[in-house]
Amino acid sequence: MPELPEVEVTRRKISPKFVGRTIAAVHMTADSYFFLTKPPELKRRLNGRTVAALERHGKYLVAALDDGSRLLLHLGMTGQLFVQGSSSLRLLSSTSRASLRPEEQSIFKPDSHTHLRLGFKDGGPEVWFRDVRKFGKVKWIAPGETDERLNRLGPDALEATGEILWAASRKKTVAAKNLLLDQSILAGVGNIYADEALFLSGVRPTRKAGKLTRADCDALAQNIRKVMARSIETGGSSISDYISPDGADGAYQDERQVYARKGEPCRVCGAPIRKITLGQRGTHFCRVCQK
Repeated sequence: MPELPEVEVTRRKISPKFVGRTIAAVHMTADSYFFLTKPPELKRRLNGRTVAALERHGKYLVAALDDGSRLLLHLGMTGQLFVQGSSSLRLLSSTSRASLRPEEQSIFKPDSHTHLRLGFKDGGPEVWFRDVRKFGKVKWIAPGETDERLNRLGPDALEATGEILWAASRKKTVAAKNLLLDQSILAGVGNIYADEALFLSGVRPTRKAGKLTRADCDALAQNIRKVMARSIETGGSSISDYISPDGADGAYQDERQVYARKGEPCRVCGAPIRKITLGQRGTHFCRVCQK
C-alpha cells in the first residue's frame, strides 16, 4: 500500500505533467466504489478546468482547480497514478502485453483497470489512474466544501513531533505500532515505515503506548521523519504494485532494516527478525534491539 513517501514522490513527479494544464477529456470505466463522485458528474465538473496546484496531506493527493473546487485522489492499496507513455514491468506484468515480445511491450496501454484518464487541451500526455482492486478513490469537492476523509486526519507525518506522540499516547493501552498507524494522530504512517521507525527507536511494536517515555516519543518522531525523508529521496518503496508516475521503481526497499525481512539476521545484532500479527497487520521487529 502506498504510504506517505510513495504519494509524495508521485506528487513531485506528476506535478509538472499536471499543474497548469487544462482538462479537455475525461475517460472513465463503469461506475464502481472507486468513484466517490459518480462518473457523469465527475466528467461534467472536470471538463474545461485548469489544474492550479497539486498538494498532499498524509496519503491523500488534492488537486486544486481554477474554479475553487478540488479533486481528491487516494491510491488505496494498489493504485497507480502515472503519465501516458510510462513503461514499467509492474504495469505490463498484469496485462496481456506481458506475453508479447519485449520490443512490443515497452509502453503500457490502458486496460480495464485504468479507471480514470485525463486528457488535456495542449494535446500532451494524459494522466492515468489505474487500480486493480479499486480500493483507490476519486472525489470532486465543491468550492468552499470540506471532506470528512481530510478532516479526520492528524498533522502530516513529515511534521511529526515528540510532543504530538507524547500527548496522544498518555493512558493509552493500544500497542505502540497501532498508535503510529492511527491517521488521526499522524497522517501518512503505514506498515512499512511504522516498523522501520520503531526499530530505529529501539521500541518493540507491542509495547503499550502509555508506557512510552518522553524520550521514546521524541525518538519515534525523529525516526518517522528520517525514514520517510530517506524513502522520498530514494523514490519510495516498490515492494508490490507501487511505481512512480514515470514508471520507475523506488529503491528504499533495499534499505529496510526489519520490514518483510522475517528470519533474516538483524543488521545490528544478528538475531533473526521476527514477524507477528498486530492489529491484523504483519509486524516485523528485532527481539534483541527493541524493548
